[in-house]
Amino acid sequence: MLKPPPTATADQQTAVVLHPEIRGATVMRSADLRLAEATGLAAAIDLAVLHAEIVRIGQVRPATLMGSGKVEEIGSTLRGLKPDVVIIDGPLSPIQQRNLEREWKSKVIDRTGLILEIFGARAQTREGQLQVELASLSYQRSRLVRSWTHLERQRGGFGFMGGPGESQLEIDRRIITDRITKLKRQLEQVRRTRGLHRQARKRVPYPIIALVGYTNAGKSTLFNRLAKADVFADDLLFATLDPTLRALTLPDGQRVILSDTVGFISDLPTDLIAAFRATLEEVVEADVILIVSDTADAEQQLQRATVQSILGDLGVDLDEDSRIIDVLNKIDLLTPEARSELSPPSGRSVLLSAVTGEDCDRLLTEIQNRLATQRVIAEVSVPLSDGARIAWLYRRGEVLHRRDDEQDAHMRVRLVPADAARLETEEN
Repeated sequence: MLKPPPTATADQQTAVVLHPEIRGATVMRSADLRLAEATGLAAAIDLAVLHAEIVRIGQVRPATLMGSGKVEEIGSTLRGLKPDVVIIDGPLSPIQQRNLEREWKSKVIDRTGLILEIFGARAQTREGQLQVELASLSYQRSRLVRSWTHLERQRGGFGFMGGPGESQLEIDRRIITDRITKLKRQLEQVRRTRGLHRQARKRVPYPIIALVGYTNAGKSTLFNRLAKADVFADDLLFATLDPTLRALTLPDGQRVILSDTVGFISDLPTDLIAAFRATLEEVVEADVILIVSDTADAEQQLQRATVQSILGDLGVDLDEDSRIIDVLNKIDLLTPEARSELSPPSGRSVLLSAVTGEDCDRLLTEIQNRLATQRVIAEVSVPLSDGARIAWLYRRGEVLHRRDDEQDAHMRVRLVPADAARLETEEN
């Protein structure tokens, strides 16, 4: 059981978090850590957690998930606390959700509903809002129709938690289906627009460096450190939702585009992964992929396995893909002994601290080296009078051979694909 936090402020909604530990179920993570993460998810949407506990379940009950005695025991606790919402850190069927709400006289949501609520509150761009709404409606369609109150409220979210004074609109499956169809059309337009943007970048090409990793691994802090940006970064799960792009100059003067993406999490709703596929395409097409891990987290390896699974679904093989750099972040939180014992998951890792900046320069050098391995050889003829072009080739590439005649310099140069494409575009 977690120690309850201070009493909620007047404008805060309150929550009780329950993590079901089912006997005989295959689990990769301890119940204590799962409960802590669920509490962090609640905090990410500014809920004051009044109580959190692990609920041990011997046999899953189709009607209420847990036995009647446990339902009554928890109900007694809830009557004293009077939370605005009860969060079950796991999946609930529509019947289980309805029955628990009736028994406890309180709003009940499961892990998927909570994550969707967070994403709904955090999405800032039009694309992000469309993606989250699509995921939330797909989720709602599979269960008892609840409410569509997010269309009427000023705050974000998707109405899974409800609240005093909020109207409840009864909508049927046909309306949801029609809305989903419309959202898919709009998102298809987003995909086409994003594709056009990628084509535009190829005409003035810069390599794409994508930051991915488990939520709260420090991606946005690292993004701000490398790009000297001011993207929102906090010790919260899903502090970043909408992707952000910034230009970055490597030590050799090469310009690249750094992309910060939404964090991954275990048991991420399938509908949400599908909805965000357009955004994650940026990762698939990146020239270098930085997988950021929190070295101070006891579940670092399990979190990396979650990231590996999601990237695998997108077609990225972490073991074989040469674009991968493992970034082991937050070494400032480790003791000297823990640092010395830290075993990187591969020989392509960089240990650093995004907060202090320690060894971030090593990461930039490694990005530079990784791009260098992707270089192609181009045969170029440049007028001797074009000193700027010749200087650019020496600055941006590795001149392997040069032969001058009366008018031109004929050069064989090794360039990164982006610079080779830029050169070809300018020549055409």
